[in-house]
Amino acid sequence: MAITYQTDGIKMPAIKKRETSEWIKAVAATYGKRIGEIAYIFCSDEKILEVNRQYLQHDYYTDIITFDYCEGDRLAGDLFISLETVATNAKQFGASYEQELNRTIIHGILHLCGINDKGPGEREIMEAAEDKALGMR
Repeated sequence: MAITYQTDGIKMPAIKKRETSEWIKAVAATYGKRIGEIAYIFCSDEKILEVNRQYLQHDYYTDIITFDYCEGDRLAGDLFISLETVATNAKQFGASYEQELNRTIIHGILHLCGINDKGPGEREIMEAAEDKALGMR
């Protein structure tokens, strides 16, 4: 099983793939999950908007879209991350680009672990889970 990192029309971000993959596995393990096939696709705002419209019928930009292919305790999915939105969010939240990229990377994994962020009170639960995961980095 593997975690892969790909790009679609943009330059690969400067991430330490082996370290990042080990961190993702460690975070997943805290939820009793194992890593299956996880594909990160780093892309532009235009590409994520296209994916959002085509597959989710949402007409807006976002930092990450997570497609969940999990089976049992094995995490699997495609995670599209707009590096342009990550950079915008980093400025907006007063975080470094690297911090915001790590938060976004783990946000998708937390979704695959079953944590949501759309309902009442869920955003706070997700943010606490992100903070805990970032503390493991």
